[in-house]
Amino acid sequence: MSKQSAYEVQKLDESSWIIKDSGIDVLQPVFLYLFAGKEKAMLVDTGFGTDNLKELVSSLTDLPIMVVNTHVDRDHIGCNHLFDQNQTFMHPAEFYRYSTFPAGEGLTAYPLWEGDVIDLGGRKFEVVLIPGHTPGSIVLIDDENRIALMGDSVQTGHVFMFQAGRNLPAYIHSLEKLSKLKNRFDLMYPGHGDLPLKSAYLDELLDCARGLLSGAYADKAAEAPKNFPTKLYDLGIVKFLYGEA
Repeated sequence: MSKQSAYEVQKLDESSWIIKDSGIDVLQPVFLYLFAGKEKAMLVDTGFGTDNLKELVSSLTDLPIMVVNTHVDRDHIGCNHLFDQNQTFMHPAEFYRYSTFPAGEGLTAYPLWEGDVIDLGGRKFEVVLIPGHTPGSIVLIDDENRIALMGDSVQTGHVFMFQAGRNLPAYIHSLEKLSKLKNRFDLMYPGHGDLPLKSAYLDELLDCARGLLSGAYADKAAEAPKNFPTKLYDLGIVKFLYGEA
């Protein structure tokens, strides 16, 4: 990855980039994604807000930018305010959370629904709703290039499953849903952790989530980092922050 201001940029191909935002004193860096079509470009999530992301994105493409938030957590909406509010999109189940975060206060967003197709001109992404990590978490599937953008729901880093809006049973149902769709993609690009991930990882993650819900990993509960009021379950392939401290 090449270093540009507070961000590190990796070029996936001639029209797509990964932007790594390490934030300030954070648990884990967040990955943002930029895809350019023939008519417009899509920025997936906007990070912590640690630097001028719009300036960086404008150096990579001169196409009109639409922002798509995979979900509303502070490390995914930090630079939303720098972009056109008429071109900011998320699932409407996230609208309330958006209004309660300082980074989203006073801003507007427009809905993306299950099954919507984002057409950038020559490149398309289908929206899949996967509640659990947050009520309106989404995945974006590019069938032609056989990739999926997973947000925070599928990753090898820390999956936050504590505090309001998180729901482990819903998360498990969403992983089951994604597992049935894995014939549509080979590689998954998450918001945190290792990347890319192979689609087979979904079944491993699903087994871990089911075990967590059943209490099978009770002996693995440890103190959470950063004084989070929850427990850490380090299951090797993934770390869950879940339950009361």
